[in-house]
Amino acid sequence: MVCVANTAFVFMSQSQGVHAPLVTRELCLGDCRCEAFSYRLTGAGQCLTKSALFNGYQSPAFQGSIYLRLPATVEETSAHTIFNATDLICNSRDAEIVQNYTSMYLLSGKRVKWVYLYSFAAAIGAIEIFILLGGWLLFGRQGLPDTIEDGYRATISQFRRFSYSELKSATGNFREELGKGGSGAVYRGFLSDERVVAVKRLGDAFQGEEEFWAEVSIIGKINHMNLVRMWGFCSQGSHRLLVYEYIENRSLDGHLFSKKVIGWKERFKVAVGTAKALAYLHHECLEWVIHCDVKPGNILLDKDYEPKVADFGLAKLAQRGGAGSEFTRIRGTKGYMAPEWALNLPITAKVDVYSYGVVILEMVRGIRLSNWVWDNAEEQEAELTRFVRTVKRKIQSGEDWVEDVVDPRLEGQFDKSQAATLVATGLSCIEEDRNKRPAMASVVQVLVESENEN
Repeated sequence: MVCVANTAFVFMSQSQGVHAPLVTRELCLGDCRCEAFSYRLTGAGQCLTKSALFNGYQSPAFQGSIYLRLPATVEETSAHTIFNATDLICNSRDAEIVQNYTSMYLLSGKRVKWVYLYSFAAAIGAIEIFILLGGWLLFGRQGLPDTIEDGYRATISQFRRFSYSELKSATGNFREELGKGGSGAVYRGFLSDERVVAVKRLGDAFQGEEEFWAEVSIIGKINHMNLVRMWGFCSQGSHRLLVYEYIENRSLDGHLFSKKVIGWKERFKVAVGTAKALAYLHHECLEWVIHCDVKPGNILLDKDYEPKVADFGLAKLAQRGGAGSEFTRIRGTKGYMAPEWALNLPITAKVDVYSYGVVILEMVRGIRLSNWVWDNAEEQEAELTRFVRTVKRKIQSGEDWVEDVVDPRLEGQFDKSQAATLVATGLSCIEEDRNKRPAMASVVQVLVESENEN
């Protein structure tokens, strides 16, 4: 390749009177990439490109000359001024232009190597410090897991494993009892981060540490606005405890079966929200869950009377009698249990549908239909049986039956259409033949449509 540009060479040397060999200079002039060439006293020459000149370094041991390629229009006096201004080490006035392979950093080769080494080590150290700091911020306050099994507890950021002593201290040695059921008692507690929690102390039926860890981690992944949020658990020795969010207004039965009168609007909201929660467990949840104990005591109400179903998944945590969905013993609460429990039939999600039907009929009537009463002072029958018989007779006779079956404490302040929908839905849910009961997804659709009409 021949260069057209008009160029010339100026140079500086450590030995006076040494001039660039003509052959080497002509070779560099013929290559457009060449910006300079070096010539040693040994006779060796080297063409230097621009990249080779960039970030070079000074080598006092270099015995030779460097020749820089400059435009021919640059006067020699100007070149002397440029190089003298850079404070170069070799500055012989007898030379035409003196430059000895000088770097802008004026560093020896050995020093440059150490600078790069130190810079690399500092960068690695900074990355390690950043990783350690991030890990401490994420896990340091809660502590790292001590065993490999603790991996179960980290399903989400707030879900964790608690020690027994930690929960004992949080509840003040289990001082304030919020309620008690077949699965265990519930206590109010305060965590170290000032969160108020409900701690459920499970009974002896919940055994098997490894199975408990696995099942509770699955329950921790279940998330729905109408399900009580589980924040953690304890499985230490013989102790089995579950930690839930605390719900302000406690359970539905405390409002429905007491002197407190819950309004119709709130009752219908509870019916819709509870149906949505059960539909999620039956149809939408990745892990298929049957509640097995749907009742007013397990339906909690927040400050806005939005329902949150509690104790879901406890049937999964208790001992089973084999593979699949077969259970070793009857579960649930008397009065809310489907007939298949007593008939020893396979348990499906339809047992929850039956229990839900009893609950919404109780919300309409305002009394416990699960109680037993005397019929003609001779035979005992369930209040539910009497209520169903009365309603069906009134419907068949064509009477205006709605006001007769709705809670009289409401004093007529209710929506007749919604009340009729709840009664009809409740009756279909408690059919003795489970195949005639609707799925919870269908129940949600019916109730939402009734809600939107008003």
